[in-house]
Amino acid sequence: MNSVSTHEFVVDGVRQVYHVAGSGPVCVAHSGGPGLLWAYLRSPELERHFTMVYVEPVGTGESGRLPDGGYSLAIYVQFLAALIDQLGVERVYLLGHSAGGFVAQTYALEHPDRVAGLILYSTSPQAGPEFWAAAMDGLVAYPQRHPDIAEAAAVPSTFQQAQAAPDDDSLSQLFAAAVPVYFADFWSRRAEFAAWQAGIRMWRGSAFAQDPVTFDVEERLGELTMPTVVIAGRHDFICGLTWAERLVKSIPGAQLHVLENSGHFGHVEEPAAFASAAAVLKQLR
Repeated sequence: MNSVSTHEFVVDGVRQVYHVAGSGPVCVAHSGGPGLLWAYLRSPELERHFTMVYVEPVGTGESGRLPDGGYSLAIYVQFLAALIDQLGVERVYLLGHSAGGFVAQTYALEHPDRVAGLILYSTSPQAGPEFWAAAMDGLVAYPQRHPDIAEAAAVPSTFQQAQAAPDDDSLSQLFAAAVPVYFADFWSRRAEFAAWQAGIRMWRGSAFAQDPVTFDVEERLGELTMPTVVIAGRHDFICGLTWAERLVKSIPGAQLHVLENSGHFGHVEEPAAFASAAAVLKQLR
């Protein structure tokens, strides 16, 4: 695995940390949650294709905290813009996962001249009532996907408990316990995923102030002209093919890559296929 270097600078008095690994053109990766520790998104396979710059979003990990809270999509976009400026690269590739995809889409719309290409990974062009209702339907149906696994029956209630967790430690533990719902088949590979699951950390305070968040740029995505790859897991209960297809329909020339044996975390479930799909971006013009 490539070594990782850690860097920091200050944005409006708040520390912004980021991590760099790999070789090739620069690709900035914004993690989701909001509030998940950046390390869950690390992809050694992708580092063979890009110099990966992993954002440690403000309010998480070693990055600073906003003095008055109030984390929002606009705040995350502001800090991402400052980081890209800090890198001193004219144009970067940009990867956004899940809620990080909301940040990436918004940044690309606001700063299209700074984005060489866009990787929209397990994300959506909108997150309104339709989106959340479909996600909750998928959550409730999850135990039926694994009727022979006793632990699967508890996942929906554990997920709901995580939404109301009172502190960062309990949120991290509950989310880690509920994370199987995000996988195509967690249970048959649980030993393989154990270390990744154990490393999950999540910060409650860095969630969007508006919960559930309302996000919708679907009607504006036709403005994006940079090469775009959309990656989705066929078994993703929250940002599945419906939303990936809507991204592709809205963004001119966007390519869809479906990971057939993945859910929300295809870089963990199918790392080689994920990296190959993302690397296609370098060939697009």
